[in-house]
Parts: sequence; C-alpha cells; structure tokens
Amino acid sequence: MIDLGISKMALIGAVALVVIGPEKLPRVARTVGTLLGKAQRYVADVKAEVNRSMELDELKKMKETVEDAARDVEQSVQTSAAEFEKTWSESTGSLGSAWEPPPPEYRHPKKKWRLKQGAVPQWYKARNGMRSKALSGAARVARYRPSKFS
Repeated sequence: MIDLGISKMALIGAVALVVIGPEKLPRVARTVGTLLGKAQRYVADVKAEVNRSMELDELKKMKETVEDAARDVEQSVQTSAAEFEKTWSESTGSLGSAWEPPPPEYRHPKKKWRLKQGAVPQWYKARNGMRSKALSGAARVARYRPSKFS
C-alpha cells in the first residue's frame, strides 16, 4: 500500500486544516474514518472469501484423491476376491459332493427373542402374593385403607 510516515501525515493534516478550515475539519475527519473502516472491512471480507474458495478447491482436490484411492482399493479387493473364488473352486472341485456345509444352528420356533421377559415369572408372583403391576400412590392408599366397619 501507500507508505505514510509521521511527517507525511502531519503535512496532510496541515494542508487539510488550511483548505477545509478548523470548523469543518472534525466532521470531515469522522467521515474519512468511517469510510476507511468500511473499506478495511470490505477488504477483510474479500480476503476471507478468497481464502474460503482456496480451501474449497483444496478440499475438492483432497476429495478426488480419496475417491481415487477408494476406487483402487475396491478394484484390488474385487480382483483378489475373484482370484480367491477361482482357487477355492479349484481346490474344492476335487472333493466333489463329499463336502457339505454344516447345518444351521437350531432355533426354537416359538421363542420370541425380541420380547423382553421379566426376571421373576408371573406364576411365581401370583403364588407368593407379589405385586405384578405398579400402583400410584392414591390407588395404593385406596386399596389398602382399612375399612371403617371392620
């Protein structure tokens, strides 16, 4: 930018005092200060936008390199899987029909594995007089309140 030293600033101030006058100089100085502040904010915004666009370009390049690496890995896995299938078929081809996979693990057909059961069975609670449902405080008072006529 412009190289302004103390001597140049003093010279500009003296010329402004003579040209503008002492009455209007403070108002002009305030206006110039606000305009310079707006200009600095605008320049800072432009710099930030340029930096963001540069970072976005770098991120796009990085994304492309990661995608290329992922494609290379996928291709190598597919080729190795194809080679494995080929060698597996060659090695198991000599066995013929003698080899069978193990049967699946037995699962009881009526078991409801998604349903969570309580730890204490209902028949045990009923036999021993345990509560099977939660009662509110008012319901508990009403149920166990001693009767007036007993």
